[in-house]
Amino acid sequence: MKKQILLINDMAGYGKVATAAMLPILSYFGHPVYNLPTALVSNTLDYGKFNILDTTEYIKGVFPVWKELGFTFDAIATGFIASENQAQIISKYCKEQAEQGTAVYVDPIMGDEGKLYNGVTDAAIRSMREMVSVAHLTYPNYTEACYLTDSKYNADGATREEAFQLVDRLRQMGARSVLITSIKVDGQPSVVGYNAADDTTLCLPYTEIPVHFPGTGDMFSAILIAHLLSGESLQQSTESAMRGVYKLIELNKDNKDKNRGIPVENYLNLL
Repeated sequence: MKKQILLINDMAGYGKVATAAMLPILSYFGHPVYNLPTALVSNTLDYGKFNILDTTEYIKGVFPVWKELGFTFDAIATGFIASENQAQIISKYCKEQAEQGTAVYVDPIMGDEGKLYNGVTDAAIRSMREMVSVAHLTYPNYTEACYLTDSKYNADGATREEAFQLVDRLRQMGARSVLITSIKVDGQPSVVGYNAADDTTLCLPYTEIPVHFPGTGDMFSAILIAHLLSGESLQQSTESAMRGVYKLIELNKDNKDKNRGIPVENYLNLL
């Protein structure tokens, strides 16, 4: 049985990131996908200049209409949140839906490589903490996990013990299951996490390709969710997402304009 999934994320006009990156993947896996844009963005932030429109007022009007029409979803995946006010509205909706059996997946998009993305403020960090508190599964990268938990970021990564302490802090914020991506554990790039379904931890090493594309985290998220909704375990789904993103980066690593992201539609059959 295919699952109805709602993407709550920004929509970029130019570049394969956020909703534009996730929707093709989840649709390819056969899931009916719906979307609610948290912001309209002119292009990926990597270009340095961009225009952004916060859609909070629009969202305020959407949820009452959907409620009146009786729309429900099997899963909700959230990404970029534009403001604290927007986070409060969305987290309230997610909590209401979760009480009816909807799975809530939260990607707290804020930064990478020890730095926040352009335009991300302290208020945005507070907003993401609000979102994490309602998550069945959250999957920040190492930078985001540090900002969320007010922990010190170390460019050399963390020990295994420190990595799982970060996981525990995220669980204490309310998240049931947790993954931390792009974290060096004892010097090895890895994904670490905790699976609430069977009370187990995981630490999955990977080989890093030294190029940067925006949107690879969104693609990881989409592949991960697609496999979870197909009934696979968190570890199996994470390994599938890691393999998928590795393939996408490997096949596009020589692209001239990496700021536009990976043209994922060309590679769906490989996922």
